[in-house]
Amino acid sequence: MGSPEGRFHFSIDRGGTFTDVFAQCPGGHVRVLKLLSEDPANYGDAPTEGIRRILEQEGGVLLPRDRPLDTSRIASIRMGTTVATNALLERRGERVALLVTHGFRDLLHIGTQARQDLFDLAVPMPEVLYEEVLEVDERVVLYHREPGAGTPVKGRTGDLLEVQQPVDLGGLRGKLEGLLARGIRSLAVVLMHSYTWAQHEQQVGALARELGFTHVSLSSEAMPMVRIVPRGHTACADAYLTPTIQRYVQGFRHGFQGQLKDVQVLFMRSDGGLAPMDTFSGSRAVLSGPAGGVVGYSATTYRAEGGQPVIGFDMGGTSTDVSRYAGEFEHVFEASTAGITLQAPQLDINTVAAGGGSRLFFRSGLFVVGPESAGAHPGPACYRKGGPVTVTDANLVLGRLLPASFPCIFGPGENQPLSPEASRKALEAVATEINSFLANGPCPASPLSLEEVAMGFVRVANEAMCRPIRALTQARGHDPSAHVLACFGGAGGQHACAIARALGMDTVHIHRHSGLLSALGLALADVVHEAQEPCSLPYAPETFVQLDQRLSRLEEQCVDVLRAQGFPRSQISTENFLHLRYQGTDCALMVSAHQHPATVRSPCSGDFGAAFVERYMREFGFVIPERPVVVDDVRVRGTGRSGLRLEDNPKAQTGPPRVDKMTQCYFEGGYQETPVYLLGELGYGHKLQGPCLIIDSNSTILVEPGCQAEVTETGDIRISVGAEAPSTVGARLDPIQLSIFSHRFMSIAEQMGRILQRTAISTNIKERLDFSCALFGPDGGLVSNAPHIPVHLGAMQETVQFQIQHLGTDLHPGDVLLSNHPSAGGSHLPDLTVITPVRAHPAIWGLGPPMQLNILSTHQVFWPGQTRPVFYVASRGHHADIGGITPGSMPPHSTMLQQEGAVFLSFKLVQGGVFQEEAVTEALRAPGKIPGCSGTRNLHDNLSDLRAQVAANQKGIQLVGELIGQYGLDVVQAYMGHIQANAELAVRDMLRAFGTSRQARGLPLEVSAEDHMDDGSPIRLRVQINLGQGSAVFDFSGTGPEVFGNLNAPRAITLSALIYCLRCLVGRDIPLNQGCLAPVRLVIPRGSILDPSPEAAVVGGNVLTSQRVVDVILGAFGACAASQGCMNNVTLGNAHMGYYETVAGGAGAGPGWHGRSGVHSHMTNTRITDPEILESRYPVILRRFELRPGSGGRGRFRGGDGVIRELLFREEALLSVLTERRAFRPYGLHGGEPGACGLNLLIRKDGRTVNLGGKTSVSVNPGDVFCLHTPGGGGYGDPEDPPPAPGSPPQALAFPERGSVYEYRRAQEAV
Repeated sequence: MGSPEGRFHFSIDRGGTFTDVFAQCPGGHVRVLKLLSEDPANYGDAPTEGIRRILEQEGGVLLPRDRPLDTSRIASIRMGTTVATNALLERRGERVALLVTHGFRDLLHIGTQARQDLFDLAVPMPEVLYEEVLEVDERVVLYHREPGAGTPVKGRTGDLLEVQQPVDLGGLRGKLEGLLARGIRSLAVVLMHSYTWAQHEQQVGALARELGFTHVSLSSEAMPMVRIVPRGHTACADAYLTPTIQRYVQGFRHGFQGQLKDVQVLFMRSDGGLAPMDTFSGSRAVLSGPAGGVVGYSATTYRAEGGQPVIGFDMGGTSTDVSRYAGEFEHVFEASTAGITLQAPQLDINTVAAGGGSRLFFRSGLFVVGPESAGAHPGPACYRKGGPVTVTDANLVLGRLLPASFPCIFGPGENQPLSPEASRKALEAVATEINSFLANGPCPASPLSLEEVAMGFVRVANEAMCRPIRALTQARGHDPSAHVLACFGGAGGQHACAIARALGMDTVHIHRHSGLLSALGLALADVVHEAQEPCSLPYAPETFVQLDQRLSRLEEQCVDVLRAQGFPRSQISTENFLHLRYQGTDCALMVSAHQHPATVRSPCSGDFGAAFVERYMREFGFVIPERPVVVDDVRVRGTGRSGLRLEDNPKAQTGPPRVDKMTQCYFEGGYQETPVYLLGELGYGHKLQGPCLIIDSNSTILVEPGCQAEVTETGDIRISVGAEAPSTVGARLDPIQLSIFSHRFMSIAEQMGRILQRTAISTNIKERLDFSCALFGPDGGLVSNAPHIPVHLGAMQETVQFQIQHLGTDLHPGDVLLSNHPSAGGSHLPDLTVITPVRAHPAIWGLGPPMQLNILSTHQVFWPGQTRPVFYVASRGHHADIGGITPGSMPPHSTMLQQEGAVFLSFKLVQGGVFQEEAVTEALRAPGKIPGCSGTRNLHDNLSDLRAQVAANQKGIQLVGELIGQYGLDVVQAYMGHIQANAELAVRDMLRAFGTSRQARGLPLEVSAEDHMDDGSPIRLRVQINLGQGSAVFDFSGTGPEVFGNLNAPRAITLSALIYCLRCLVGRDIPLNQGCLAPVRLVIPRGSILDPSPEAAVVGGNVLTSQRVVDVILGAFGACAASQGCMNNVTLGNAHMGYYETVAGGAGAGPGWHGRSGVHSHMTNTRITDPEILESRYPVILRRFELRPGSGGRGRFRGGDGVIRELLFREEALLSVLTERRAFRPYGLHGGEPGACGLNLLIRKDGRTVNLGGKTSVSVNPGDVFCLHTPGGGGYGDPEDPPPAPGSPPQALAFPERGSVYEYRRAQEAV
């Protein structure tokens, strides 16, 4: 890989712990170097130091650190850096002020209103990046042709807009001068609809620059895409990070003569392309480091393996990055990093909190790995700095790491080797805890050796890393086993064989520079410039000319920018994209037409429609041919080919490989003699049988028994992964196997959910992800439930167990059941549950359009030797309409169940292998026979989603079958019982700890609480703790009777609320299954509001009474003050549109935390529609959406504030509200004051203000305004007590997840 002009090309990856330098030297050879990213005692900047060392070594001339480096021999420097990521994680960016449209000062604080951790009562949320907010008096709305509307203007999307209020620049000037006086120099400007009408932002930006602000980020320039919340976060991140990056770049320049004037300096962006130093911005920099690794394996492994799809596996110290490449980069256009959602093209790199530094725990019988990390300081125990035991320590104990192969940089003086003794000592403490549990636990077992404990943790870590890989591939319709595993990063080589084997992959490819592949990727990367603009045109023949014109203009822009950087036109290529979606859906796909040439029925740029349909079918399993397609954005990616190619291939073999030494490594079954080879001594053609270790200065590769490694022509390591030696797993409890089965059971439920989302057609299931999938034992007891929608927790168990008891022997192979009745374990009628018994002998039978599904044949036995089902799988999905008295099947005034839609007590959706379409259609239309009601208003979506639920269940059955095939039926059933017992143990431990704490303070072991619904119905609870057994009786005797209305909550709702509360009180991850309720006896009086008659209306019980049950349980335990206790359900509709939302309020304060303001709490976590989407799709203007100051209860710890939300109507419509906490305030605790009640106001166009009360439907007219004030949370502790000291106690270091898999889970938990 020569440098023809005789100069150096440097590629540098500056990571959080280490900086890797890859230098292409004059003469064609390569030098690599790894050094600490932070070492202030020796150097100021690691990349500069790395360049200095290599220049010094190559030139043989001493180069003093205190002098700028001569650049005459440097041709280029390429860098990937975590500077932006670290500034975001550690909140060390620029001081920023946010300028936002009047009425939206708290919009970015509220965000989507969903909390990040469902079960953390403190509701930890990332802080916003700005420190001050200025509201800008201006307003632009979409043109609606209302009487008196002004002259419309045309936005860049083609939409017509009305400027209702021009920018008040005079009033803004004084406010901006005040910011300057307070030392703020960086601004983020975020105005409504600026993605299409940027003039107001431009005027504000011009004024700010005129006044002397040094950095102004306009959201319309940072990322011109619709949706103000992510666009606003992106602009804030840009204003927060770009000055930090510019300072770093300036400091870097000062280390060189002439400040790098004649050197090409390029930085890696998050999208995998390089950008000139001067245009490198904060919002495009957060994946700068990891992106290099993806480019690296895409340019090496993918080609070396003949174009076979590749999974990238980059395991570092604190986390593991997982990605995929199959000929083109996979980008996402909205993703979160460190709690900040960024709208910008980013490689889809999925980060999971399992790395070499992930900490090891033993909790209630489970081996747990992460998410807490030891970090770089103090690091793992073996670093000799008093750190905790980690995955690295486990590998060291197993002999899979050799201290002699590491530099002596550890210990307080950073001059000692790794310490195996420290690892063994730290792990022995955990082993003692484990063996104590095994000796005294529910199933006494033999103690485990230290090596068995270490091996257990490694296996659990491997399984934790397999889950996101399965999710990443299967989410897009790919089979993980069809991929090659490209392993890189310092820690990945020790786990690659095991990961590949678990996923069914037969090849692992490890580049010879795998320890610094990100730096190599920088050397191979191209320079990229992207141009994008919003659009709102239909994808139709009449718009093709416009689309071609817009693409051509952006293409010209990209070419011009790249030519200005010195690229000849012959080295520039462009790729055109359209961001397409079906009308009425939110599921947009960014598609390229490069494999779909133009036809007479497409734009000249290519057949984007065919590309969209092909990808939609692959990812979702169906298309909607009758639905128009809409273009959201137009994008062009221009590439200047500049990547240099590797030319220095290693020598061919000259004999058998030399064994450097022999060592002992521990594998299943004990220690084995393991040869150690040095990578630098291996040549093309060498083959190495596992077990063996291959070591170089930057990484250690473990070739496991049954695997074979060979050196390729390019000097890389290709490992052929053999089958794992059969091991016997018995039914007796093994805590290691328990942890692995826990992951496997959860993975089954997760993969069921992926199939359901892919094959469903409705917005509720496909886009809002309002569903749950679960696995049940032979008794119907819940085993695993994923993801965790609070109101579904445990409720499906009641449904499955009802069907088992109700049908008895009338359940046959080939039957699939449908149920939604409250007395059969249902929550409310729109939640339809599909249940399939697990049975053997798969075959194919079709359910007809829109898909073909794998269903099991109708053998007379469910499993060989079993006449009853061996397991059950079920999926519950919220159907948008199943009939009833109002569209959406959520009526505010229903008084009997039949008014709420179609009812299924125990319906055979599939009988004897045949989908009962005619019968289920009749049942869905049946409510239309009831006066005042309608049958389902969307039969097509109902049937499609029911088929998708059956398909999801089939996936679960297939996966359970594979698990049984691997371990045997008796073992899998035994571990289903063990995992339930584990959850039971965690809850018993919590109840004992609670009782012991009260006993120590001389308090009784009985606690109680009472609260009321707004109609005065009491919810009463008495909890009696049995300290010896770790059990409790939850007695709701005294709770009010069933009500004439819809606030009745089926028994399943109370069970869900109880499981949710128990999980919150345990305070850490536990399996959420039937075992959680085993230590609990639940007493609910029949005929009460919590166990109503079968005919009672229940829709309000699901969304409102459930919240009050949670408040009462948490109040009895004194866990925290009451949260808003309401979901604030708002429905809006007329003949041609319908809209439903739930709105955030204040969270309750607790011991040590203030309540979060403007967030959903407890039994809901629904995301709210972005203001710009709301106004573009519905005839409303959102006038205000901000916090409601003072609505949180006072206390030593304050309750969170509710919100104020004002909707101005532009058409006649019917407004329905279903709310609570309008009469009874959310309680405070331990002297804390209650939060404020909510308030629903209607302000008529004539100025008259009407209090609507908590539950009503009312006609509204154009010009009317609905003003919603949501409740605040209760305070905690006496307000007169001294306030807590500023700041918060240090928390265990945990690496935040990111990527499409994480975003999917967040979205599913936000329903």
